[in-house]
Amino acid sequence: MRYLFLFIFITYGAVFIKAQDVEEIKKKFPGTDAVVLNSNLNYKIRVENGKPKVESKDFQQLLYLSGNAAAYMGRYGFSHSSFHKVLDYEAYTQTAENKKIKVTDFKTSDNQSSSVFYDDVKETIFDFPAITAGSVSTLKLNFSHEDPHLLSPFYFSRRIPVINSELTISFPKDMKIKYILRGNDTSKIVVKYESKRNENIYSFRVTDLPPENRYADAPDNAWYSPHVVFYIENYKNENGEIVSYMKDLKDLFELDKSFVKTINKEIGSELQHEIDSLTMDISSAEQKARNIYSWVQQNIKYVAFEAGMEGFVPRDANLICSRRFGDCKDMSSILTTMLNKAGVTAYYTWIGTRDLPYKYTEVPTTIVDNHMICTIKLGEKYLFLDGTDPFSVFGVPPAAIQGKEALVMVNDNEYKVLTVPVIEKENNTWVDSAVLELKEKTITGNIAINMKGYFAENLHGTLTYTDEKDIKERLKGYFNRGSNKFNLETVDLGNLKNKNEIRLSAKFSLQDYAKKLGDEYYINMNLLKHFEHQEIDYPKRKSPVEFSFLSKKKYVTVLKIPDGYKVTYLPQSKSYHNDVWGFDLNYEQKNNQVIVTFQYDTDQLLLTPDKFEQWNKVLENLLPLYKESVSLAKN
Repeated sequence: MRYLFLFIFITYGAVFIKAQDVEEIKKKFPGTDAVVLNSNLNYKIRVENGKPKVESKDFQQLLYLSGNAAAYMGRYGFSHSSFHKVLDYEAYTQTAENKKIKVTDFKTSDNQSSSVFYDDVKETIFDFPAITAGSVSTLKLNFSHEDPHLLSPFYFSRRIPVINSELTISFPKDMKIKYILRGNDTSKIVVKYESKRNENIYSFRVTDLPPENRYADAPDNAWYSPHVVFYIENYKNENGEIVSYMKDLKDLFELDKSFVKTINKEIGSELQHEIDSLTMDISSAEQKARNIYSWVQQNIKYVAFEAGMEGFVPRDANLICSRRFGDCKDMSSILTTMLNKAGVTAYYTWIGTRDLPYKYTEVPTTIVDNHMICTIKLGEKYLFLDGTDPFSVFGVPPAAIQGKEALVMVNDNEYKVLTVPVIEKENNTWVDSAVLELKEKTITGNIAINMKGYFAENLHGTLTYTDEKDIKERLKGYFNRGSNKFNLETVDLGNLKNKNEIRLSAKFSLQDYAKKLGDEYYINMNLLKHFEHQEIDYPKRKSPVEFSFLSKKKYVTVLKIPDGYKVTYLPQSKSYHNDVWGFDLNYEQKNNQVIVTFQYDTDQLLLTPDKFEQWNKVLENLLPLYKESVSLAKN
């Protein structure tokens, strides 16, 4: 197959595209309304005043293949901040008749992030005019990157096909640039190296990428999208000295250490009072840590408030104590300070959540982490405390950082890389017990749900932010089963004091569920059809499936056999397990009861595409069992 790349001639902003190439694109990507014609980003790195200086030119072009694209692809935008300053920009549409129409209405506002209360990131949005089939939209951006430590990876794929995508990095010959290719399939990335008189140039190019499908249960696209991570290892300053910049983890530690060197030099009276009141007459380091952690969780409100260097530098613990709010760095600051003052060994700790696939030992740059916590040492054991989660149980890391590497600042000259443990499935359990009674075609019953571990933590969080009048409706999803005629009559929450456990109970009725033919009943006791419609579409799907945590679930359904009836058919029990997962479905009759027990567990935090076939194989064995019913007949 010939190399598909459009013959594009750009003269004074005009774009001429051969008609046959447009038709070839339509054939190659049938049904698509638009493609990324070009996504080209060029970084120019130089040394100025003894430090690296970076500017970039971004060139984006979209080709519209139908008029439908205007409805959802006409609006475009770009972000910028004090770290990535936009110098100038231009946007325009080249119509199919080769008429250039400039964008004149740009609107800039604060970027409303769901996870950040305030930061200095701005978003400029606009609408490309005159979008019809055959038109091309163009966006040109020039940026100045104020801190080269913070250069972002370059991603090639989009949600629409990409015809050409290229990253180029130009840098002085006496500078060393390191790059890493990441993503599912990096073999499509063509890497070239060019040496000119005073500079070296790396280029990374991909052509003819199909659209990237996104799934709600997939991790962040950093786990699977092809991209380039790059950073400056070292450079030569004006004195001819080699300066190490981001050569290894030591350089990253030195950078992170600089963010905390000026804070928490003294303990104010207000903060000291809180420490004293929490630790008075307590000799146990663990109990001191428990008390301080609980106080921070309950009294310091988490608010992500970031602007400029505030996105990296924690605030002083005294200020956080008086304000009673702070972001993740501030939580780390006040926890570490209070614990150390109370005699508990505590460390500032940087960490990436599970959104990020990178490890400190592999990619020692600022993209490896997006969070800050506190690590304490009790004896020879390290515990990870995250003050941003008020429902986290002491000693149990939040689910979002399980299995991640943590960069722990032991002192000014020493650091450790520790791995946060993954909590075993036996600690995260869900046991659902339902007792059913048959009254003609209506089923009535009682349900009890016992949760432990992350299940309980999550529900405590849900209940905390739910109005009391809405609790019954909010909990209906936990009990709902059988059909849309399920009626939740009463709910009891039980004792809510223990964040690691919770028990729910309810009474319900379910009309027209049992089938009665003459003197016989037919009852499908699989009121909850777990994993129905959860087959994975492989090999089409390329992105992994992410699970929040490892867990074990057990569902027990008990049917009281009505007086004067006997069981005439009991479905066979079945178990099926493979290397990925499995289930146990068991039917039994004990005295005047039919008992169905369904169990499964989750052994995967990240289900990768090589395991999809085994996942589906379990469902092939499970789903047909849901069609089986218990038969009862009169004696």
